[in-house]
Amino acid sequence: MSFRKVNIIILVLAVALFLLVLHHNFLGLSSLLRNEVSDSGIVGLQPVDFVPNAPQHAVDGRQEEIPVVIAASEDRLGGAIAAINSIQHNTRSSVIFYIVTLNGTGDHLRSWLSSSTLKSVRYKIVNFDTKLLEGKVKEDPDQGDSMKPLTFARFYLPILVPSAKKAIYMDDDVIVQGDILALYNTPLKPGHAAAFSEDCDSSSTKVVIRGAGNQYNYIGYLDYKKERIRKLSMKASTCSFNPGVFVANLTEWKRQNITSQLEKWMKLNVEEGLYSRTLAGSITTPPLLIVFYRQHSTIDPMWNVRHLGSSAGKRYSPQFVKAAKLLHWNGHFKPWGRTASYTDVWEKWYIPDPTGKFSLIRRHVEISNIK
Repeated sequence: MSFRKVNIIILVLAVALFLLVLHHNFLGLSSLLRNEVSDSGIVGLQPVDFVPNAPQHAVDGRQEEIPVVIAASEDRLGGAIAAINSIQHNTRSSVIFYIVTLNGTGDHLRSWLSSSTLKSVRYKIVNFDTKLLEGKVKEDPDQGDSMKPLTFARFYLPILVPSAKKAIYMDDDVIVQGDILALYNTPLKPGHAAAFSEDCDSSSTKVVIRGAGNQYNYIGYLDYKKERIRKLSMKASTCSFNPGVFVANLTEWKRQNITSQLEKWMKLNVEEGLYSRTLAGSITTPPLLIVFYRQHSTIDPMWNVRHLGSSAGKRYSPQFVKAAKLLHWNGHFKPWGRTASYTDVWEKWYIPDPTGKFSLIRRHVEISNIK
């Protein structure tokens, strides 16, 4: 065999070996991507969608990705869409949305997010398994949140965002007017797993505090007649905080087993009725108040300007509303309804539902019908 033929054989073998290694690496990468998109090994929470290659704003390659968790029920889907649109529009940071839904909502949400205005949004849709709440929530017609499983999604942040060290949670009835990066960079004190906006110190509360009674204290959420609550030695006059917007240190959250602590108090409430009978706010608030008693940091109050969903919101000046970094329509009246304050500000970020299932309710519609 000539020297030239030997060289050709060696070259062919080298090329074949290179192609074999390349094929092996490609299979490994494909497997990794499949796991990222549809990893269903997490008990109770199943990622079902991911858009990883959508165009992004120009950002510094060293910048940390910002995970934002929002729960989106079918009847409030327009709220989540408006919130997402406002966040995406007002930041140049790399944001990924973890949208928590129940079965049946995913297809509707996906079609909405495919609209041209939202095509640059990066997101995961996560199905919430209601079995997680068995034995932890007692349905009470007087407490509407007890019948809305998604309101408890905030308790399970480390499962929703398993690879993140930090995340933002926010309700679906908000609009963000500032750069979400500023909220994400909220400093948390050592040992604190979350930062909330305290009710007594918030800019919005100062406008509506008169006549509030116990609405902004622990006694407005917990039954201090119960021995188990008294044994905690928490002052009844302690200022409460709003859990509709918060920043979480997920490393610390996992280290302290915050989710397990919250579940413990949920179960005890089912057994012993520990929450106040005249609950001042969401049913999710009492366990958070207990677990984070004097163990939480605070966010800038302008990052949770609330009460726009109540009559108190009408007291805000247009200048104050414009200066707010985040507007929160907590309360009975939602901005997609007919009686909330400053609905025009919210509607600026709303994108009509391409399927027509979700529609705004506006007062002028009623007037035109009367005529």
